[in-house]
Amino acid sequence: MSTTDAIAAGGAPEPAHATAELPQELLRQLRDGLPLPAGALRGFVQGIADGRVGDAQVGAFAMAVRLRGLPPADTAVLTLAMRDSGTCLDWGDAGLDGPLLDKHSTGGIGDLASLTLGPMVAACGGYLPMLSGRGLGHTGGTLDKLEAIAGYRSQVDLPTLRAVVREAGIAIVAAGGDLAPADRRLYAIRDVTATVDSIALITASILSKKLAAGTRSLVLDVKCGSGATMDSREQSQALARSLVDVSCAAGLPCMALLTDMQQPLTDSVGNALELREALAYLRGEKTPPRLHALCLALGSEMLCMGGLAGSDADARRQLLAARDSGRAFERFAKMVHALGGRAGALEAGGGVAGAAPLVEPVFAAMPGRVAAIDARALGMAVVALGGGRSDPGDAIDPRVGLTEVAEIGAGVAAGQPLALVHAASREALAAAQQRVRAAFRMVDPGMQVAAPELLLGRVTAGSEPAPADPAG
Repeated sequence: MSTTDAIAAGGAPEPAHATAELPQELLRQLRDGLPLPAGALRGFVQGIADGRVGDAQVGAFAMAVRLRGLPPADTAVLTLAMRDSGTCLDWGDAGLDGPLLDKHSTGGIGDLASLTLGPMVAACGGYLPMLSGRGLGHTGGTLDKLEAIAGYRSQVDLPTLRAVVREAGIAIVAAGGDLAPADRRLYAIRDVTATVDSIALITASILSKKLAAGTRSLVLDVKCGSGATMDSREQSQALARSLVDVSCAAGLPCMALLTDMQQPLTDSVGNALELREALAYLRGEKTPPRLHALCLALGSEMLCMGGLAGSDADARRQLLAARDSGRAFERFAKMVHALGGRAGALEAGGGVAGAAPLVEPVFAAMPGRVAAIDARALGMAVVALGGGRSDPGDAIDPRVGLTEVAEIGAGVAAGQPLALVHAASREALAAAQQRVRAAFRMVDPGMQVAAPELLLGRVTAGSEPAPADPAG
């Protein structure tokens, strides 16, 4: 059965022998590679949402899916079951005068594009209910970055979400208790059970929230490289294809760009540190080249899909004007204030978590040129500093992380650091310095090293992955 047929039928037909609905019976079938009755899978997902399925069973489900995989039709059933585990938002009476748009990244290191691109698109006339997540594994989470702002509320009810989107044009919040509640619990357990990189679970997690939020079109940034959830081109293409096919079959127009994550998107990694980078970008104070190129590429797709631009050139012109005029920053500030951020904090440069008590450099063993970076290792260094979670209930220290991270191809002279480590303790600092130093592969300074291309491909409904046009 195709993905489209599975969605149209509400799932695969029930095998005649499938009568048991105990969670452990579904886990046995999944473990052994047997066909999964759609009704039993939907019941299991509802049990995740209402607590009837225990944490051990949820973890076993995640691991079995990670190891066994799910056929496309079962992935579609899982996605819709997670969407239907809660409320689906209807925007018909919201009084919006523009299209409902959304963008989502599969996660990376130093990837703060949602914080910058969302306000730019809102300033161009789009409305963005962006249901975002927290850090997963080595990758950072948009909500963790925003919660570095004093008073920011990422957990809101549906009336508040609608009001903020109507007022600011954008709301970056968590999927509340009413939206895809099964995903919220499964998401947290995936983070600590080494099951983050499952194509089926990623597809269901992302799309269940997007479908529940009622957005009308979706642009995906599917990362590829050592800092991504999927490190190979083949895995990233398979994930992009799964996301686009399930989304389009469910009635949500969708396309994906494959983008490089062999190194951080900007030279900062860590929650408050990335937030400050985003604010500097929106104010026009800094323009990191990779971040800027990504915002224009993704934003152009969003404006064209939403009917707000007639061409790539028109879309890029609008996006640049939104940023350079300050209108994008105004949208961001309006969202922050509407969600409880301290009034005037962003304009004054305050209201963001303060500096870590220790900031010290990491030096290379010898001068040279950066040939490669283990971006995942940089992400894990930030997790170990306290900027991520080892357990779902762990508190995050938003101050810690890395800045001035050297890029691939950069020459590093004697006395020049590979990065600065921001740490809360001397012990954590020393451990992070070792991790960061080991993450860089250096070659002779006279060797030429080409920087990796940012845009790697483009996936649309019914297409094979095609090379991306760097100019749009």
